[in-house]
Parts: sequence; structure tokens; C-alpha cells
Amino acid sequence: MAKHDPDLSRLFHALADPTRRAILSRLAEGSARVGDLAAPTGLRLPTVMKHLSVLEEAGLIASAKDGRVRTCALRPESIDAARGWLDAQRAIWEARLDRLEAFVTEDTGKDET
Repeated sequence: MAKHDPDLSRLFHALADPTRRAILSRLAEGSARVGDLAAPTGLRLPTVMKHLSVLEEAGLIASAKDGRVRTCALRPESIDAARGWLDAQRAIWEARLDRLEAFVTEDTGKDET
């Protein structure tokens, strides 16, 4: 079993929720105020703040407060850990499928002779 990576777990937990993914999609367009992020969700501000807290703990966003206005910005480099893990999983599964294909091809070739 692979070693448990709590940072990676927080990242995938943050990405698991559709509201949080929608917030990230919005932030991909540029920084936004919390009120602007909350408006399209239909959720109350405290609920949106909890979602933002999860995203910030996972390192996906950064927030700054200027007076009474809190602004959030995307931290795109934080997704690299997930990308690395997914790339490793893809390599493992492609190797397994290649071995299966070789086995089936070899076995099929034996049946035809």
C-alpha cells in the first residue's frame, strides 16, 4: 500500500465537492471577492466561507483581506501534487493493460496454431 500523504488527501477532498470546483473555475478567470464567489452558488455566506476555508487549507487558493473586503485568488501550482499522483497512476495502469494485451495476444496466437 502506498504511503499516506495528508496534503494529497486534503487536495482531493477539496476537489471532491462541486461547489468548490465551481469556485475554482470562477477563480481561474481571476481574483474575486468572497461576495462575488457566493452569489452564483445560492448558498449563505457562512457556508461559502467554509468551502473557501477547505480550498485554502488544501493550498488551492489564497485569500487577503483589505478592510472589510476579502479577496480570493487561485494558486494553480498547488494542483501539481494531484497531477503527479494521477500521472503515476496512469503509468501503472497503462503498464498493466500492456501486459494484459501481451498475454491475450500471446494466448490467442497459441490457440490458432
